[in-house]
Amino acid sequence: MAILITGGAGYIGSHTVKYFIEQNEEIIIVDNLQSGYVESILNSQLYNIDIRDKESLDKVFKKHNIEAVIHFAANSLVGESMDKPYEYYHNNVYGMICLLDIMKENSVDKIVFSSTAATYGEPKNIPILEDDETNPTNTYGETKLAMEKMMKWFDLAYGIKYVSLRYFNASGAHEDSDIGEAHNPETHLIPLILQVPLGKRDKIFMFGDDYSTKDGTCVRDYIHVMDLSSAHYLALKYLRKNNNSDIFNLGNGSGYSVKEVIETARKVTGHSIPAEVKPRRSGDPATLIASSRKAAQILGWKPKYSSLEKIMTDAWNWHNNNPEGYKSTEKI
Repeated sequence: MAILITGGAGYIGSHTVKYFIEQNEEIIIVDNLQSGYVESILNSQLYNIDIRDKESLDKVFKKHNIEAVIHFAANSLVGESMDKPYEYYHNNVYGMICLLDIMKENSVDKIVFSSTAATYGEPKNIPILEDDETNPTNTYGETKLAMEKMMKWFDLAYGIKYVSLRYFNASGAHEDSDIGEAHNPETHLIPLILQVPLGKRDKIFMFGDDYSTKDGTCVRDYIHVMDLSSAHYLALKYLRKNNNSDIFNLGNGSGYSVKEVIETARKVTGHSIPAEVKPRRSGDPATLIASSRKAAQILGWKPKYSSLEKIMTDAWNWHNNNPEGYKSTEKI
């Protein structure tokens, strides 16, 4: 039986596809290539369709013997979500409605969902636990939370079991550097920092250095993209073995400040990487760190690439070898 991965040509999706293939799983990919790349797909069958196109999506389900879905297809830029709430609700929430309906119609009863720490909003506790209050502060987090709740009701009504994985700052690239992170526009800290030694920007900006943290800059929980990929596989194995839906945080359980990330990039790249302090950005919490104890206890998940230097090294190898990202924007 095959595993359908939506958004499998995107950053985390393509790494998860590669990991699943390494586990000898048969993979089918659905991606509209809005932000994904054909070049990131290695040895997998890709359907260039939008999950909101229910007729085309249904044909994929009818053609293949689909066992389960790994769902990445969604818009995911926090700032953009505030400017374009209609697009985010239509793509993320309506897209989930379409996907779940087609799953129901084709008797597919397992889904692993790519969620986010943005569902929590401003954390009241550090580290963040799965049963902490969810009160998103942006449209992106709100849509992801709505998608989680939708799965809960589809489970109760139709028996579609789900695992929702709320993760923090996905980073790094596959060790062989054949796939990596390529966003346009880029908003993630590590690739933005690496644009300096690549000659794409003169310096990196730090937004605030007066937070109540070890060095005054914001602290975040960075997690290697291949550790995220392995977690999705363990979540699938959990659904295969158990008949219970659940939610898990994914993080390293320790945080790194913006200054520490920049200093690590200097060490890895050998570049001075000038940095300039700017005023705080509205809505940036001082510290975001996940507790992944539940994922460790129930899924048996433990990050393999937990050091920031390893994350940075793999990211740098990808960006240094592919300074323009993927060469093609080919549609198929």
